[in-house]
Amino acid sequence: MNLQNSQNYYGKVLGGSSDLRTDACCTFEMPGDAVRKALKNVHEEVKARYYGCGLVVPQALEGCRVLDLGSGSGQDAYLLAQLVGPNGSVMGVDATPEQLAVAREYQEWHAERFGFANVQFVEGDIEKLGELGLEEGSFDVIVSNCVINLVADKEAVFRAAHKLLKPGGELYFSDVYADRRVPAHLLSDPVLHGECLSGALYWGDFERIAKAAGFADPRLVTDRPMGINDAEIAAKLDGINFVSATYRLFKLAGLEPQCEDYGQAVRYKGSVPGEERMFLLDAHHAIEKGRIFPVCGNSWLMLAETRFAEHFEFIGDFAHHYGVFPGCGTAVPFGQSDANPTKSDAPCC
Repeated sequence: MNLQNSQNYYGKVLGGSSDLRTDACCTFEMPGDAVRKALKNVHEEVKARYYGCGLVVPQALEGCRVLDLGSGSGQDAYLLAQLVGPNGSVMGVDATPEQLAVAREYQEWHAERFGFANVQFVEGDIEKLGELGLEEGSFDVIVSNCVINLVADKEAVFRAAHKLLKPGGELYFSDVYADRRVPAHLLSDPVLHGECLSGALYWGDFERIAKAAGFADPRLVTDRPMGINDAEIAAKLDGINFVSATYRLFKLAGLEPQCEDYGQAVRYKGSVPGEERMFLLDAHHAIEKGRIFPVCGNSWLMLAETRFAEHFEFIGDFAHHYGVFPGCGTAVPFGQSDANPTKSDAPCC
């Protein structure tokens, strides 16, 4: 039901983003200058059929090979294509023919606009990425924007993404989460599913699934509570709260289940384009240029063994262990970022 309903809802029911009945598939994050400039180079018809819920633009993308899961009409793919540049590439995978038709119709238009062609679109089900013949360990970054909630076998998506990433690569994606498991009888509701609600993962199930796939330490980047402004939909979901959140998951063999303290620190050089003053690793790690910033072993690896290594100086090693960082546990992750004035006082690594 999930794939067929997604194809029908996004291919036939919705004519554009203005037809959505909730704000689940809407992006509220304020893009930086580079993203705003790049969006001006995306065709208006492509943007009119955009249904993302976040900004899936991780830092330092130049030269990267990117895979976009559930690429739709291609807005994110064409945006990222400009940021990876002529030495990088973007592949979009989507299962809705009407969306793919829009994305492909404007490939030459965008190539002329950019001055290079580095985007391709493949028809396929992201639950069955293994059937597309993609080379394992060949992508630097995988993105997805409000799509994983639509698929039935979410575990399969995370397992496949882990296999397709290079060591040190990352899955950077936005999606919808619930504060409890959505009742089974709502999963078959075509509107609730199409609006990205009934398929939303309970956040605890997401962390379990991600870790089982090999992503040992999921990191929340941004989150926002979602409003459901349709009375009929709100009544069906009464008692369930939803959040739109962006996570980054690194493929790193050395990550530990807990955030362990080894007395390490980093100093940011200020060299990532667009984040010259401060580098945002996640919601708890806003690393200001030039300052010595203590980190746990996992955060150290996320910077030292990824494409971010050249932008940091590293202090310390793994020779001495000082225990676990307090405050890095199993509490609900949303609404706890350093920018949130209501967050708890518990320290984080």
